[in-house]
Amino acid sequence: MDKVCVGIIAGAFGVKGHVRIKSFCADPLAIFEYPLTNEGGHRDFNATLVQPVKNGFAAQVRGVNTKEEADALNGTQLFAERSELPDPEEDEYYYADLIGLPVFDTGGGPLGKVKLVVNHGAGDMLEIHAVGAKNTVALPFTKACVPTVDIAGKRIVADPPEGLFD
Repeated sequence: MDKVCVGIIAGAFGVKGHVRIKSFCADPLAIFEYPLTNEGGHRDFNATLVQPVKNGFAAQVRGVNTKEEADALNGTQLFAERSELPDPEEDEYYYADLIGLPVFDTGGGPLGKVKLVVNHGAGDMLEIHAVGAKNTVALPFTKACVPTVDIAGKRIVADPPEGLFD
């Protein structure tokens, strides 16, 4: 994947056209070090930090001068070129690298494919579209439940809790 989602615009901040940005970077301030675009790459979001705010930052985006223009950007995902980002440390992964990977149990049987990686505050979860199932399964993304992530080999080995995939 050439682009990685590094943040999202979470609405307007104030009345001067500032936006609220939620950073997904390990170092939240690092989001301001990258040239940012939307997913398609056809709009630049060169953001300048205005001030830290609760759960993110207030920022000025070039060309956004009113609260209404800032409000219109609410929910816009911000992407950086993969080549601009640092390589992840050992046992660290970009969510984008995990999405779509097939998941196997420790015996080699297929469990499904990663649909999303989510974090609702209690830790990362792999949302897996299970083989033969209509609904997805939420697997804790811990070393105990996911002992092997092989990005180069394009596969994940999981040891799910008993009954999770039944």
